[in-house]
Amino acid sequence: MTRIVAGSAKGRKLKVPATKTRPTSEKVREAIFSRLCARGFIEGGAVLDLFAGSGALAFEAVSRGARLATLVDVSAGAVKLLRDNARVVQDSVDGRDVEIHIFNAKAYNFVKEESQYIYDVVFIDPPYNYENEHLNALLEGLIGHIASDAMIIVERDVRSPQPVWPRGWNLDDERTYGDTRVWSAQAGADVEDTQEETISSKNTRT
Repeated sequence: MTRIVAGSAKGRKLKVPATKTRPTSEKVREAIFSRLCARGFIEGGAVLDLFAGSGALAFEAVSRGARLATLVDVSAGAVKLLRDNARVVQDSVDGRDVEIHIFNAKAYNFVKEESQYIYDVVFIDPPYNYENEHLNALLEGLIGHIASDAMIIVERDVRSPQPVWPRGWNLDDERTYGDTRVWSAQAGADVEDTQEETISSKNTRT
């Protein structure tokens, strides 16, 4: 079990998949969310949690005021637990209008599809053995899914190299917590340009 650290669901316990999952520790989650909340990314925001596992990151965001959370995991067992955890968190939001969407899919396949939503924050916490080139391709695939000033949080083993950020993105912060390293990067103007090109292309076709 892992617990929600703060917000309307503070103290609520979340189920954790039995294998191949390493939930973000409460200490690391508190550090991540203290910065995100202070900068206005969570309250009323939309978050995407790839490699969701227990959903601790996305559900922490909902507890602290996010209006929309999308969770993606390739494991059918994890997805079942995510749905259970979603009910626990959604019951605690005190009448707030919150949307929670859960998908059973590979992260890269999910971002290849056209997005119904635009996200303010993306959490990426892949397995330790996830290949660097796959992570870099995943980051590129996020363009078109995120706001022009979105924050992307990547959590990996301390020995992993820094991700290769897409052109125009800026490294915002890098911190180490024991055997975990967390990078945050903020999307730049290139994201907005790409979104405008996509909209223009759609308008031309219609």
